[in-house]
Amino acid sequence: MKYTKENLIIHPNTSSDPDLIIEVTPQTAGWQNIHFQSRRLAKGGRHFFAPAACESALVVLSGSLSVESNRGNFANVGKRQSVFSGLPEALYLPRDSEATIFAESDCEYTLAWTPVTREYPIRRINQRDISTEIRGGDNVTRQINDIIPPGFPCERLVVVEVYTPGGNWSSYPPHKHDGRRLDEKDNLVEADLEEIYYYKLNHPDGFALQRLYTDETSPLQQKGNPLDEVLLLQDNDLVLVPGGYHPVASAPGYITYYLNVLAGSDQALTAYDDPRYSWVKQSYHRLDERIPIYPVNQGIKK
Repeated sequence: MKYTKENLIIHPNTSSDPDLIIEVTPQTAGWQNIHFQSRRLAKGGRHFFAPAACESALVVLSGSLSVESNRGNFANVGKRQSVFSGLPEALYLPRDSEATIFAESDCEYTLAWTPVTREYPIRRINQRDISTEIRGGDNVTRQINDIIPPGFPCERLVVVEVYTPGGNWSSYPPHKHDGRRLDEKDNLVEADLEEIYYYKLNHPDGFALQRLYTDETSPLQQKGNPLDEVLLLQDNDLVLVPGGYHPVASAPGYITYYLNVLAGSDQALTAYDDPRYSWVKQSYHRLDERIPIYPVNQGIKK
């Protein structure tokens, strides 16, 4: 698939299904692993979900829902009014799960799934389970909520939320994870991961910018698809990251949220920084006092 500025962004509300906000399939994305949906349900609504030989993550963005599945039942999943008001709740579903989602209130949620060969236990992820990391410094300070982080008992999925205050940057210094590499001691120094960025803005006028670019080390460029694009993102837009570097800037005055879903060679976030910009990590003086966005659990990682 030839990636361009036009097909790297997927815009919302183009489906005939009124409950489907946005969808990515491996076929439309031109990759192998990630299938993603963002959905809404009115109170009392239901949605059946059965992705066969895939592990899945259900993340509640707003409202509350319950789930009945062939692996167990869960009530009152989700306790925030919006992504800007509190920590997430989620559900990890192993391969061959079949589940019906019931809306206990008007709600929005995402579903992400990827093919796997192994089976892990179903797991509810409560607000108290979420580890929050304050990363960077100065105008590169951002908040990361780990939902399914590296080390989680699953085969391939990684899921995190990121908050970037107005005027700040995230996914910075620019990094990539598009070719699996080991060092001389067989330690992983770069994973090969597909990734999505699913955006929410805290105001209708808010927007973010994301640059996607490759260099001679990027498989996309080696295959004849070099990239250097700047994308304008608004509420509910989704960006495909099939490879290359992908930093984000949040417009001053607004908070940018994005949900990251990754899957590929390893259940990891091991990335390679663009060496031209990696020096920035040593230049920070302080953390941005606007972070965290809302009260979070004790034991924040920095």
